[in-house]
Amino acid sequence: MKKYKYLRLSKTKKLRYLSNYLKKKLYIIFLPGFMSDIEGEKPTTFRRYAIKKKLGFLTLEYSGHGKSSGDFTKGNISEWTSDTKNLIRKIVKRNSFILVGSSMGAWIALNQFKYFKKQIKGFIGIGSAPEFLDRLMWRKFPKKIKKEIREKGMSIIKHGNSKLKQRQYEYPITYQLIKDGRKNKVLSKKINLKISLTMFHGQKDEVVPTSFSKKIIKLFTKAEKKLVIIKNGDHSLSQKTNLKKITKELDRLISQVS
Repeated sequence: MKKYKYLRLSKTKKLRYLSNYLKKKLYIIFLPGFMSDIEGEKPTTFRRYAIKKKLGFLTLEYSGHGKSSGDFTKGNISEWTSDTKNLIRKIVKRNSFILVGSSMGAWIALNQFKYFKKQIKGFIGIGSAPEFLDRLMWRKFPKKIKKEIREKGMSIIKHGNSKLKQRQYEYPITYQLIKDGRKNKVLSKKINLKISLTMFHGQKDEVVPTSFSKKIIKLFTKAEKKLVIIKNGDHSLSQKTNLKKITKELDRLISQVS
């Protein structure tokens, strides 16, 4: 039985999260993607894994995501990075941890390195999408959509193809979100930590190119680095066989830390 908890940050703001508190133990911190909640396969799998291995665990829904408070259209990378930082400080405290970031979660994870350098012992990326707002959205938007976002402040972007029986998603993309994304550039900042780093990316990821995982690997100058391209893998890599590969890699990273 999952016990969802809430951290109240102010009178109007609370974040929903799941944690498994273990004093003086290594933590697994799972950071979900854009518009994701913590009820899916990945957070469930990593939580089960942490309980089985007697490790600490934390995952959260950023402001405006899932059942956390806030309006999604008012959120941005800066706010979601701050949500994550606050929750880590409150729950994980001084314990060491391994970050697991899915899609946008990998971008949020990269932003945590400036706050928790000494505590971060490893990093796993899943279909990592740092700087996706500018590189994969804004630069590829047609002029008509750019004009709508500039003038109205927002546009609803549809993703997925009903003819191909793909699930369709609607993303409200605001101008403030795009502009804030540009303030959170991470792909030009070197990270000189001696940690273990593994990037997983689906070969058939139609959302984020594998080059994004390769860009992250280049940022780490002293890390033990590994890129795993999963044949026939999609963007989410939520299938059991893929999650098994990721948890096996977690085993390897943990054995190096302990």
